[in-house]
Amino acid sequence: MAVDNNRIERLRARTINGQSMKRLVEAGLTWLRVNQQTVNALNVFPVPDGDTGTNMTLTMQSAWNEVKDLEHRRIGDMAAAVAKGALMGARGNSGVILSQIWRGFARAVQERETLDGESLAKGFAEARDTAYKGVVKPVEGTILTVIRGVADATEAALQTTSDAITILEVAVRAADEAVQRTPDLLPLLKQAGVVDSGGKGLFFILEGMLRHVYGESLEAALMSVQPISAMNLQGALNEVEEGQDYEVVVDFIPPNHFDLQNFYGRLEEMGTSIQVGEGDGMYRMHIHVPLEKRYEPIDYVMGLGTITKVAMENLLAQMDDIQKSKSDAISFAEVEPGQIAVVVVSPGAGLSRIFASLGAAAVVNGGQTMNPSTQDILGSFEDLPTDKIIILPNNKNIVMAANQSKDVSVKQVAVVPTRSVPQGLAAMLALQPDDELEAVVEKMNKAVVSVKTGEITVAVRDVEIDGVNVKEGQVIALLDGKLVASSPAIEEACVQFLEKAEAADHELITFYYGQNIAQAEANRIADAMREKYREQDIEVQEGGQEHYQFIISVE
Repeated sequence: MAVDNNRIERLRARTINGQSMKRLVEAGLTWLRVNQQTVNALNVFPVPDGDTGTNMTLTMQSAWNEVKDLEHRRIGDMAAAVAKGALMGARGNSGVILSQIWRGFARAVQERETLDGESLAKGFAEARDTAYKGVVKPVEGTILTVIRGVADATEAALQTTSDAITILEVAVRAADEAVQRTPDLLPLLKQAGVVDSGGKGLFFILEGMLRHVYGESLEAALMSVQPISAMNLQGALNEVEEGQDYEVVVDFIPPNHFDLQNFYGRLEEMGTSIQVGEGDGMYRMHIHVPLEKRYEPIDYVMGLGTITKVAMENLLAQMDDIQKSKSDAISFAEVEPGQIAVVVVSPGAGLSRIFASLGAAAVVNGGQTMNPSTQDILGSFEDLPTDKIIILPNNKNIVMAANQSKDVSVKQVAVVPTRSVPQGLAAMLALQPDDELEAVVEKMNKAVVSVKTGEITVAVRDVEIDGVNVKEGQVIALLDGKLVASSPAIEEACVQFLEKAEAADHELITFYYGQNIAQAEANRIADAMREKYREQDIEVQEGGQEHYQFIISVE
């Protein structure tokens, strides 16, 4: 960074109050957003659903929405508001831990009028302690390691300085160093050749704050191109901003000397939700733009290289269609006062209908790629006419947000920590609405262990993990979240998965097919599996999930 020393000296002389903190929060959010896809791309497994950057950005966006119009001058008041916004908007494990970091920071400075170096370091220390306490089994090599590195370094720096800007500089350096160490602490990261995504997101937040102090630009993203197969265009619909009326997607072949940084900079002048993917020498550009600018990205790309395909959609019409499809033909269980109501998280319309048929009282749309927030989950059951609630998160990255919604509700809420859709469906079979809450939760927890989960999708990059060698574009199979097979074809990947799952020792195999595979093809593959597993019942159901051709239940 090019530092304006005169500017820094002027800032050192100024008091850091609530309004100053608000500007730092905005800067952290802005820098995280422009580097969002960089964080998303840091998936351990080569699956097309990286979402840590999105989750952390939306968590920070919620924090910013809470404070953007506040006039608080006290640092304690502003920090408390930031923590409240982050809490309710927290998504995914990294987002929830980020909200705990803000909670700890706010607790440390709650009595402060202004912020100095000592209180900033104490804020980081309390953030560290709160984040670690919020995780049942803390794992090193994650965002926890990064906040610990920041806290330890800034506490040590107090021996030589009490200046807040100097402490922030120490924090950014420490965060960067801690991120680089994460693969040495978590072997799976080293196998995958990536650093921890949540830790990298926290680094970008702190670096954005320091860039604001230095007067550096927060617009030029440190972007890297992601594989086309990893582009989450459906997830981008969750971030449609007011005034962005059209979605434009352009496939093109760039010139030999393609300046990606310049490309992003020009696109940022046109719209938002920018994504760029690459595959086999072709690039794909995605952007949301206002009505009057809907042709600008096309004209711009045409001037750069050869366009091979253009798609343009009305975003408002898309959103209406999506909401309609999610609500079609779903009839939820009617709950009486005193009965148990079950809230489930579902990644597809077909799965939502199945959950409803089993007695779910409400569905929260989400799963891989888009994790619902604490507020989303809380809002799904707060108006139900009962105070007995069970939440089935059905995804390992949603369990923490579910627990957080339980903690802020006045109702009796229990979370059965289902880590997959098949586990959630197994739990639903144990529902007895008129039984005692604790008894039903116990039955559900027992039911969950009887099912194995498979996921079939297409790899977005080359990697070797746990002895499985994967090439970009191959079909991969995961068994209970572990990579177990790769193959050129979907059918062969299903065969390999069922062998690894020891399906021959079980009774029922259910294939839930997703949006990116036709029903006829799903039925054909299921028929092929019936030939191999003649003693097992094999069913096919519409799941409607994104990215994953199949979610498979073996029980």
